[in-house]
Parts: sequence; structure tokens; C-alpha cells
Amino acid sequence: MSKIPIYTVNLLEYQVDTEPNFAKIGKVVDDEIRKHFAGETIVARGVASSEHDISIDELIEIIRKTGTDRYDPNRVGDRYENIDGKQIDFFAFRRKMAPNTQLFRDIAWGFYHSAIGIHGRPERIDIVIIYDSSAVKSVLHRYEGRKQAKRDGFAFRHPDSKRFTVRAIIKIV
Repeated sequence: MSKIPIYTVNLLEYQVDTEPNFAKIGKVVDDEIRKHFAGETIVARGVASSEHDISIDELIEIIRKTGTDRYDPNRVGDRYENIDGKQIDFFAFRRKMAPNTQLFRDIAWGFYHSAIGIHGRPERIDIVIIYDSSAVKSVLHRYEGRKQAKRDGFAFRHPDSKRFTVRAIIKIV
């Protein structure tokens, strides 16, 4: 099995009991991602281990072995249903990591504001999975009651090789 690197970012000021400064925390995480992927196009998925009933380190090991945090086929995810019935393996952001790219700001904003709307409370991201952008494909999809199509859904090009699509894992502590 190939060794997927884990990079740790110490970000104690990132809490969700009050609204975070998304630009400030985003810069810290983006700078770490840029250290390893400057100039590259990546697909980044945020994960809150608190939603999995296991520790962050246990979840990271599952991701390293399987290539995804969606390891339990009986677990129902939010927003995977779409009116066209398209296969979506995960939600993420595709970005080219240029000097001024703002990525984690957008991911964290969604985990704060959208999570309040969906779950009634914000979630703190403690894992960012970095995927090889050439190993996944964007899935244009629409939700019930929304006219605008979205491009944040992704599917693995080779579902039997998911773990080989992970370039790195960012652990946020």
C-alpha cells in the first residue's frame, strides 16, 4: 500500500462555538496545502470526524486504507440525493493552488453556515482530504427545489482504486 502523507496544522483558534474568522483560518490551512501542491489543481474535501463516532486518527486510518471517509454503506449522507439520480461519491472543491487561492475559507464557511441549516449546529473540520484531480470527475447535479446546477459533487474514475486517488491528508488540531 502506498504511503499517504499526513500533514498536521495546529489551528487551536479554529472553533465553531462562535463564527470563525474564515479568511484567517483559511490562510493557515491554504498555506500548508500550497507548501505541497503549489501550482497544482487538486480536489479538496473537508471532513468533521465528530460526525463519525470514532477518533480523528481512526478516521484518518480508514481514509488511508479506503480512500474515503464514506466507508459505511449503511450510513446515509446528507445531500447525496439529486433529482437526476447521478452517482456522487463525495462533495469537494476543485482548485488550482495559486499564490492567492482561497480554498479552506470556503470549505469552513460551508461547514459552519450550511451545517447549521442542515444539522442545526456548525461543524468543525479536522480533516482535509486532498485528491488527485485527474482521478475523479465532477458531477453536475441539482437538488430538489433548486434550479441552479452545482459542480461540487465528484465520482471516482476508478472506484476499485479509491485509495490511490488520495494525495495527502491534512489533520487540523
